[in-house]
Amino acid sequence: MPSIFQRFQKAPVPSADATPLFLVVGLGNPGREYAGTRHNVGFQVIEQLAARHGIAVARRQFQGAVGVGRIGDARVVLLRPLTFMNLSGTSVAAAVRYHHVELSHIVVVMDDVNLPLGKLRLRSQGSAGGHNGLQNVMERLDTQSVPRIRIGVGGSRSADLVQHVLSRFRKEEQAEMDIACELAADAVEFAIQHGFELAMTRFNPGRGA
Repeated sequence: MPSIFQRFQKAPVPSADATPLFLVVGLGNPGREYAGTRHNVGFQVIEQLAARHGIAVARRQFQGAVGVGRIGDARVVLLRPLTFMNLSGTSVAAAVRYHHVELSHIVVVMDDVNLPLGKLRLRSQGSAGGHNGLQNVMERLDTQSVPRIRIGVGGSRSADLVQHVLSRFRKEEQAEMDIACELAADAVEFAIQHGFELAMTRFNPGRGA
């Protein structure tokens, strides 16, 4: 059976605007009780990009909050799935199907408990690494080749990982996380303008400038 992307590529949508279209997805959980938690750093990066580029992420579509605009010369769809983390793929797949987004033009931003606090790691493919939101995205898109930006939120000293990712940052951690989200937004912009492979070289630890 052809993958979701192979099926989409057979029927491109005509457009008067030939500039590339990118889908940037921030993973998280909806609702005030989850705002500012470690699991929601993907949402924070979407908010950062929206503020920088004057994109209102307010329209309800694809079971998410959506904003459409431009980053540089590229057309961009910003998406915050509102399905709760473990069902994020439902929202992402709907957006991909509607906009006929190419695989290489997707960027998923999310938290990672396996990375030190505030550190980024960019990968263009690979396993979900235990992240249920990314796992569901890959399952719904039928591929592991999903470009992603992981943001380290620090590991847990306790055995309760769920409680950890749903906790908020301590006061002494917040400034570092604010910088990390800014840097992740920089990485998204760079990837859109120059390609994800170059972004990996520039923004992964120990690589690039």
